[in-house]
Amino acid sequence: MKLMVAEAEALVLRALSASGVTSENAVPVARALVAAEAAGQSGHGLRRVPAYAAQAVAGKVDGKATPIASATRPGVLRIDAANGFAYPALDLAVEKLPDMARRQGIALAGLYRSHHAGVMALTVERFAEQGLVALMFANAPASMAPWGGRKPLYGTNPIAFAVPIAGEDPIVIDLALSKVARGKIMAATQKNEPIPADWAFDVDGNSTTDAHRGLAGTMAPMGDAKGAALALMVEILSAGLIDANYAYESSSLFDDKGPPVGLGQTIIAIDPDATGEHTVERLKGLAGELSAQEGVRIPGRRGQSLRRQAYETGLDIEDDVVKAVEALA
Repeated sequence: MKLMVAEAEALVLRALSASGVTSENAVPVARALVAAEAAGQSGHGLRRVPAYAAQAVAGKVDGKATPIASATRPGVLRIDAANGFAYPALDLAVEKLPDMARRQGIALAGLYRSHHAGVMALTVERFAEQGLVALMFANAPASMAPWGGRKPLYGTNPIAFAVPIAGEDPIVIDLALSKVARGKIMAATQKNEPIPADWAFDVDGNSTTDAHRGLAGTMAPMGDAKGAALALMVEILSAGLIDANYAYESSSLFDDKGPPVGLGQTIIAIDPDATGEHTVERLKGLAGELSAQEGVRIPGRRGQSLRRQAYETGLDIEDDVVKAVEALA
């Protein structure tokens, strides 16, 4: 089904509002989910709406929450997402952190009692559009075992990075530390499609092409032991340092059972003018060297291009996804 971006946002807004979510929360959530869909990340898009809505009805996520920010140091912002959706809290970080970073040269925001961070490229890119370098770390409910283990301990724990380029779109890197984002396996279960054998393990630690078994088991880490070690690093940065739930303490993002997920996100913003001279111009030279090589695509360009096209011509969304959201509205 073809929907224009405004139509998709309005549909999500109606579904969330019908589930008791205030407009102050529903609007940023709808905007973020539709932007994810536009960027080609459907696993973080409208497929999330039924789970979000069910969690709001059950009280697993507080659809009436108001995030609260407090500066604990000149360059540190602590944001309590209040067990609400992550997106209003992330908006607060995007609003307040840049000025702190420009004053100090670098600033950090730690979000706790938070929820699903979605496509983090879309968050860090907002800092790059303001001329800042941004790093973001987030944990997720446990789905990946330490290397050599079988019990889920870490989430897919994504890392995102964005840097401004003079006169061009930012370079944006966004990657989960599993071989694929868990949302892709969730999408495969909804479509009853198989998954590649190296994406996940079943509960017995065996490779599987069955998406349902993979979702019940553990995700395969990117780069094997190296990816598992990086997942531990992100777990510490996004939960251990900011009083958020560890992955193994968190409940699922895919259902309405259990207590609030209480996840964490950490964002570091850097003013490039504080670390060098003519930095964004020099970065343009690096980007030029990348694009000069045949077959090389600058990270982030595909999502940026897809979003531009979607905002011009609309979104192609699977009929079953649209119907599921319409049923809530």
